[in-house]
Amino acid sequence: MIELFSYELSHSDLWMILSVSVLIGMSKTGVHGAGMIAVPLLAAVFGGKQSSGFLLPILCLADIFGVVYYHRHAAWDHLWKLFPWAAAGTLLGTWVGNYIDDEAFKLIMAIIIFASVGLMIWLEKRKKNEEKVPAYFWLAALMGVAGGFTSMVGNLAGSVMALYLLSVHLPKNSFIGTAAWFFMVLNWFKLPFHIFSWHTITVDSFLFDLVTLPAIGLGALIGVAIIKKIPEKQYRWFIIAMTVVAAFGMLL
Repeated sequence: MIELFSYELSHSDLWMILSVSVLIGMSKTGVHGAGMIAVPLLAAVFGGKQSSGFLLPILCLADIFGVVYYHRHAAWDHLWKLFPWAAAGTLLGTWVGNYIDDEAFKLIMAIIIFASVGLMIWLEKRKKNEEKVPAYFWLAALMGVAGGFTSMVGNLAGSVMALYLLSVHLPKNSFIGTAAWFFMVLNWFKLPFHIFSWHTITVDSFLFDLVTLPAIGLGALIGVAIIKKIPEKQYRWFIIAMTVVAAFGMLL
């Protein structure tokens, strides 16, 4: 066993945490789906709700890498539509998170993700003119609330927001830059609720999270290298495929 701050961990637990940090770094620089894999891995070490609090500062640190690299590509017109609804979803998630267990949570997440995939396909068929898609006020509201809710309850809003950003036909770099800014703002907004309402972030957990910073940076560099090799057209299908895989993963 290894003692680190107030934690007693096995060597496998420590390697799991470092692997999660690398995956989160990759997810913030465009490798969508890596973050979805990280969530159940960390839950295996700490349990559902506690792992959510432990993971949040890692996400906040990783968001900085994503924003620094892709900040100039953000589509702010979409961000301003999403932020108020995401805040509402975060408040809802804070309340609901006190009343659902891990199994119910996984089922809810899978339903939301599959429904989002269906919605995106419907929009693809209904509107060929990509300029008209963002005019759906209810789409930004629905995805914003769903994004805030799923992010607060389990740090799993990546697929929800990916489907919204795909639906408005953002190119690869704009997709990554917009997502980077969205999650940096949302994750820092969530911190007080984890600290003062759920009590899932402590001084020791935060100091432990800081130790993972080199692994996060390594993951961010790996993510940038991978995304550079994926052509624009293939990236869209890469995102869709990883989203569906993540939804199935929630059911396991």
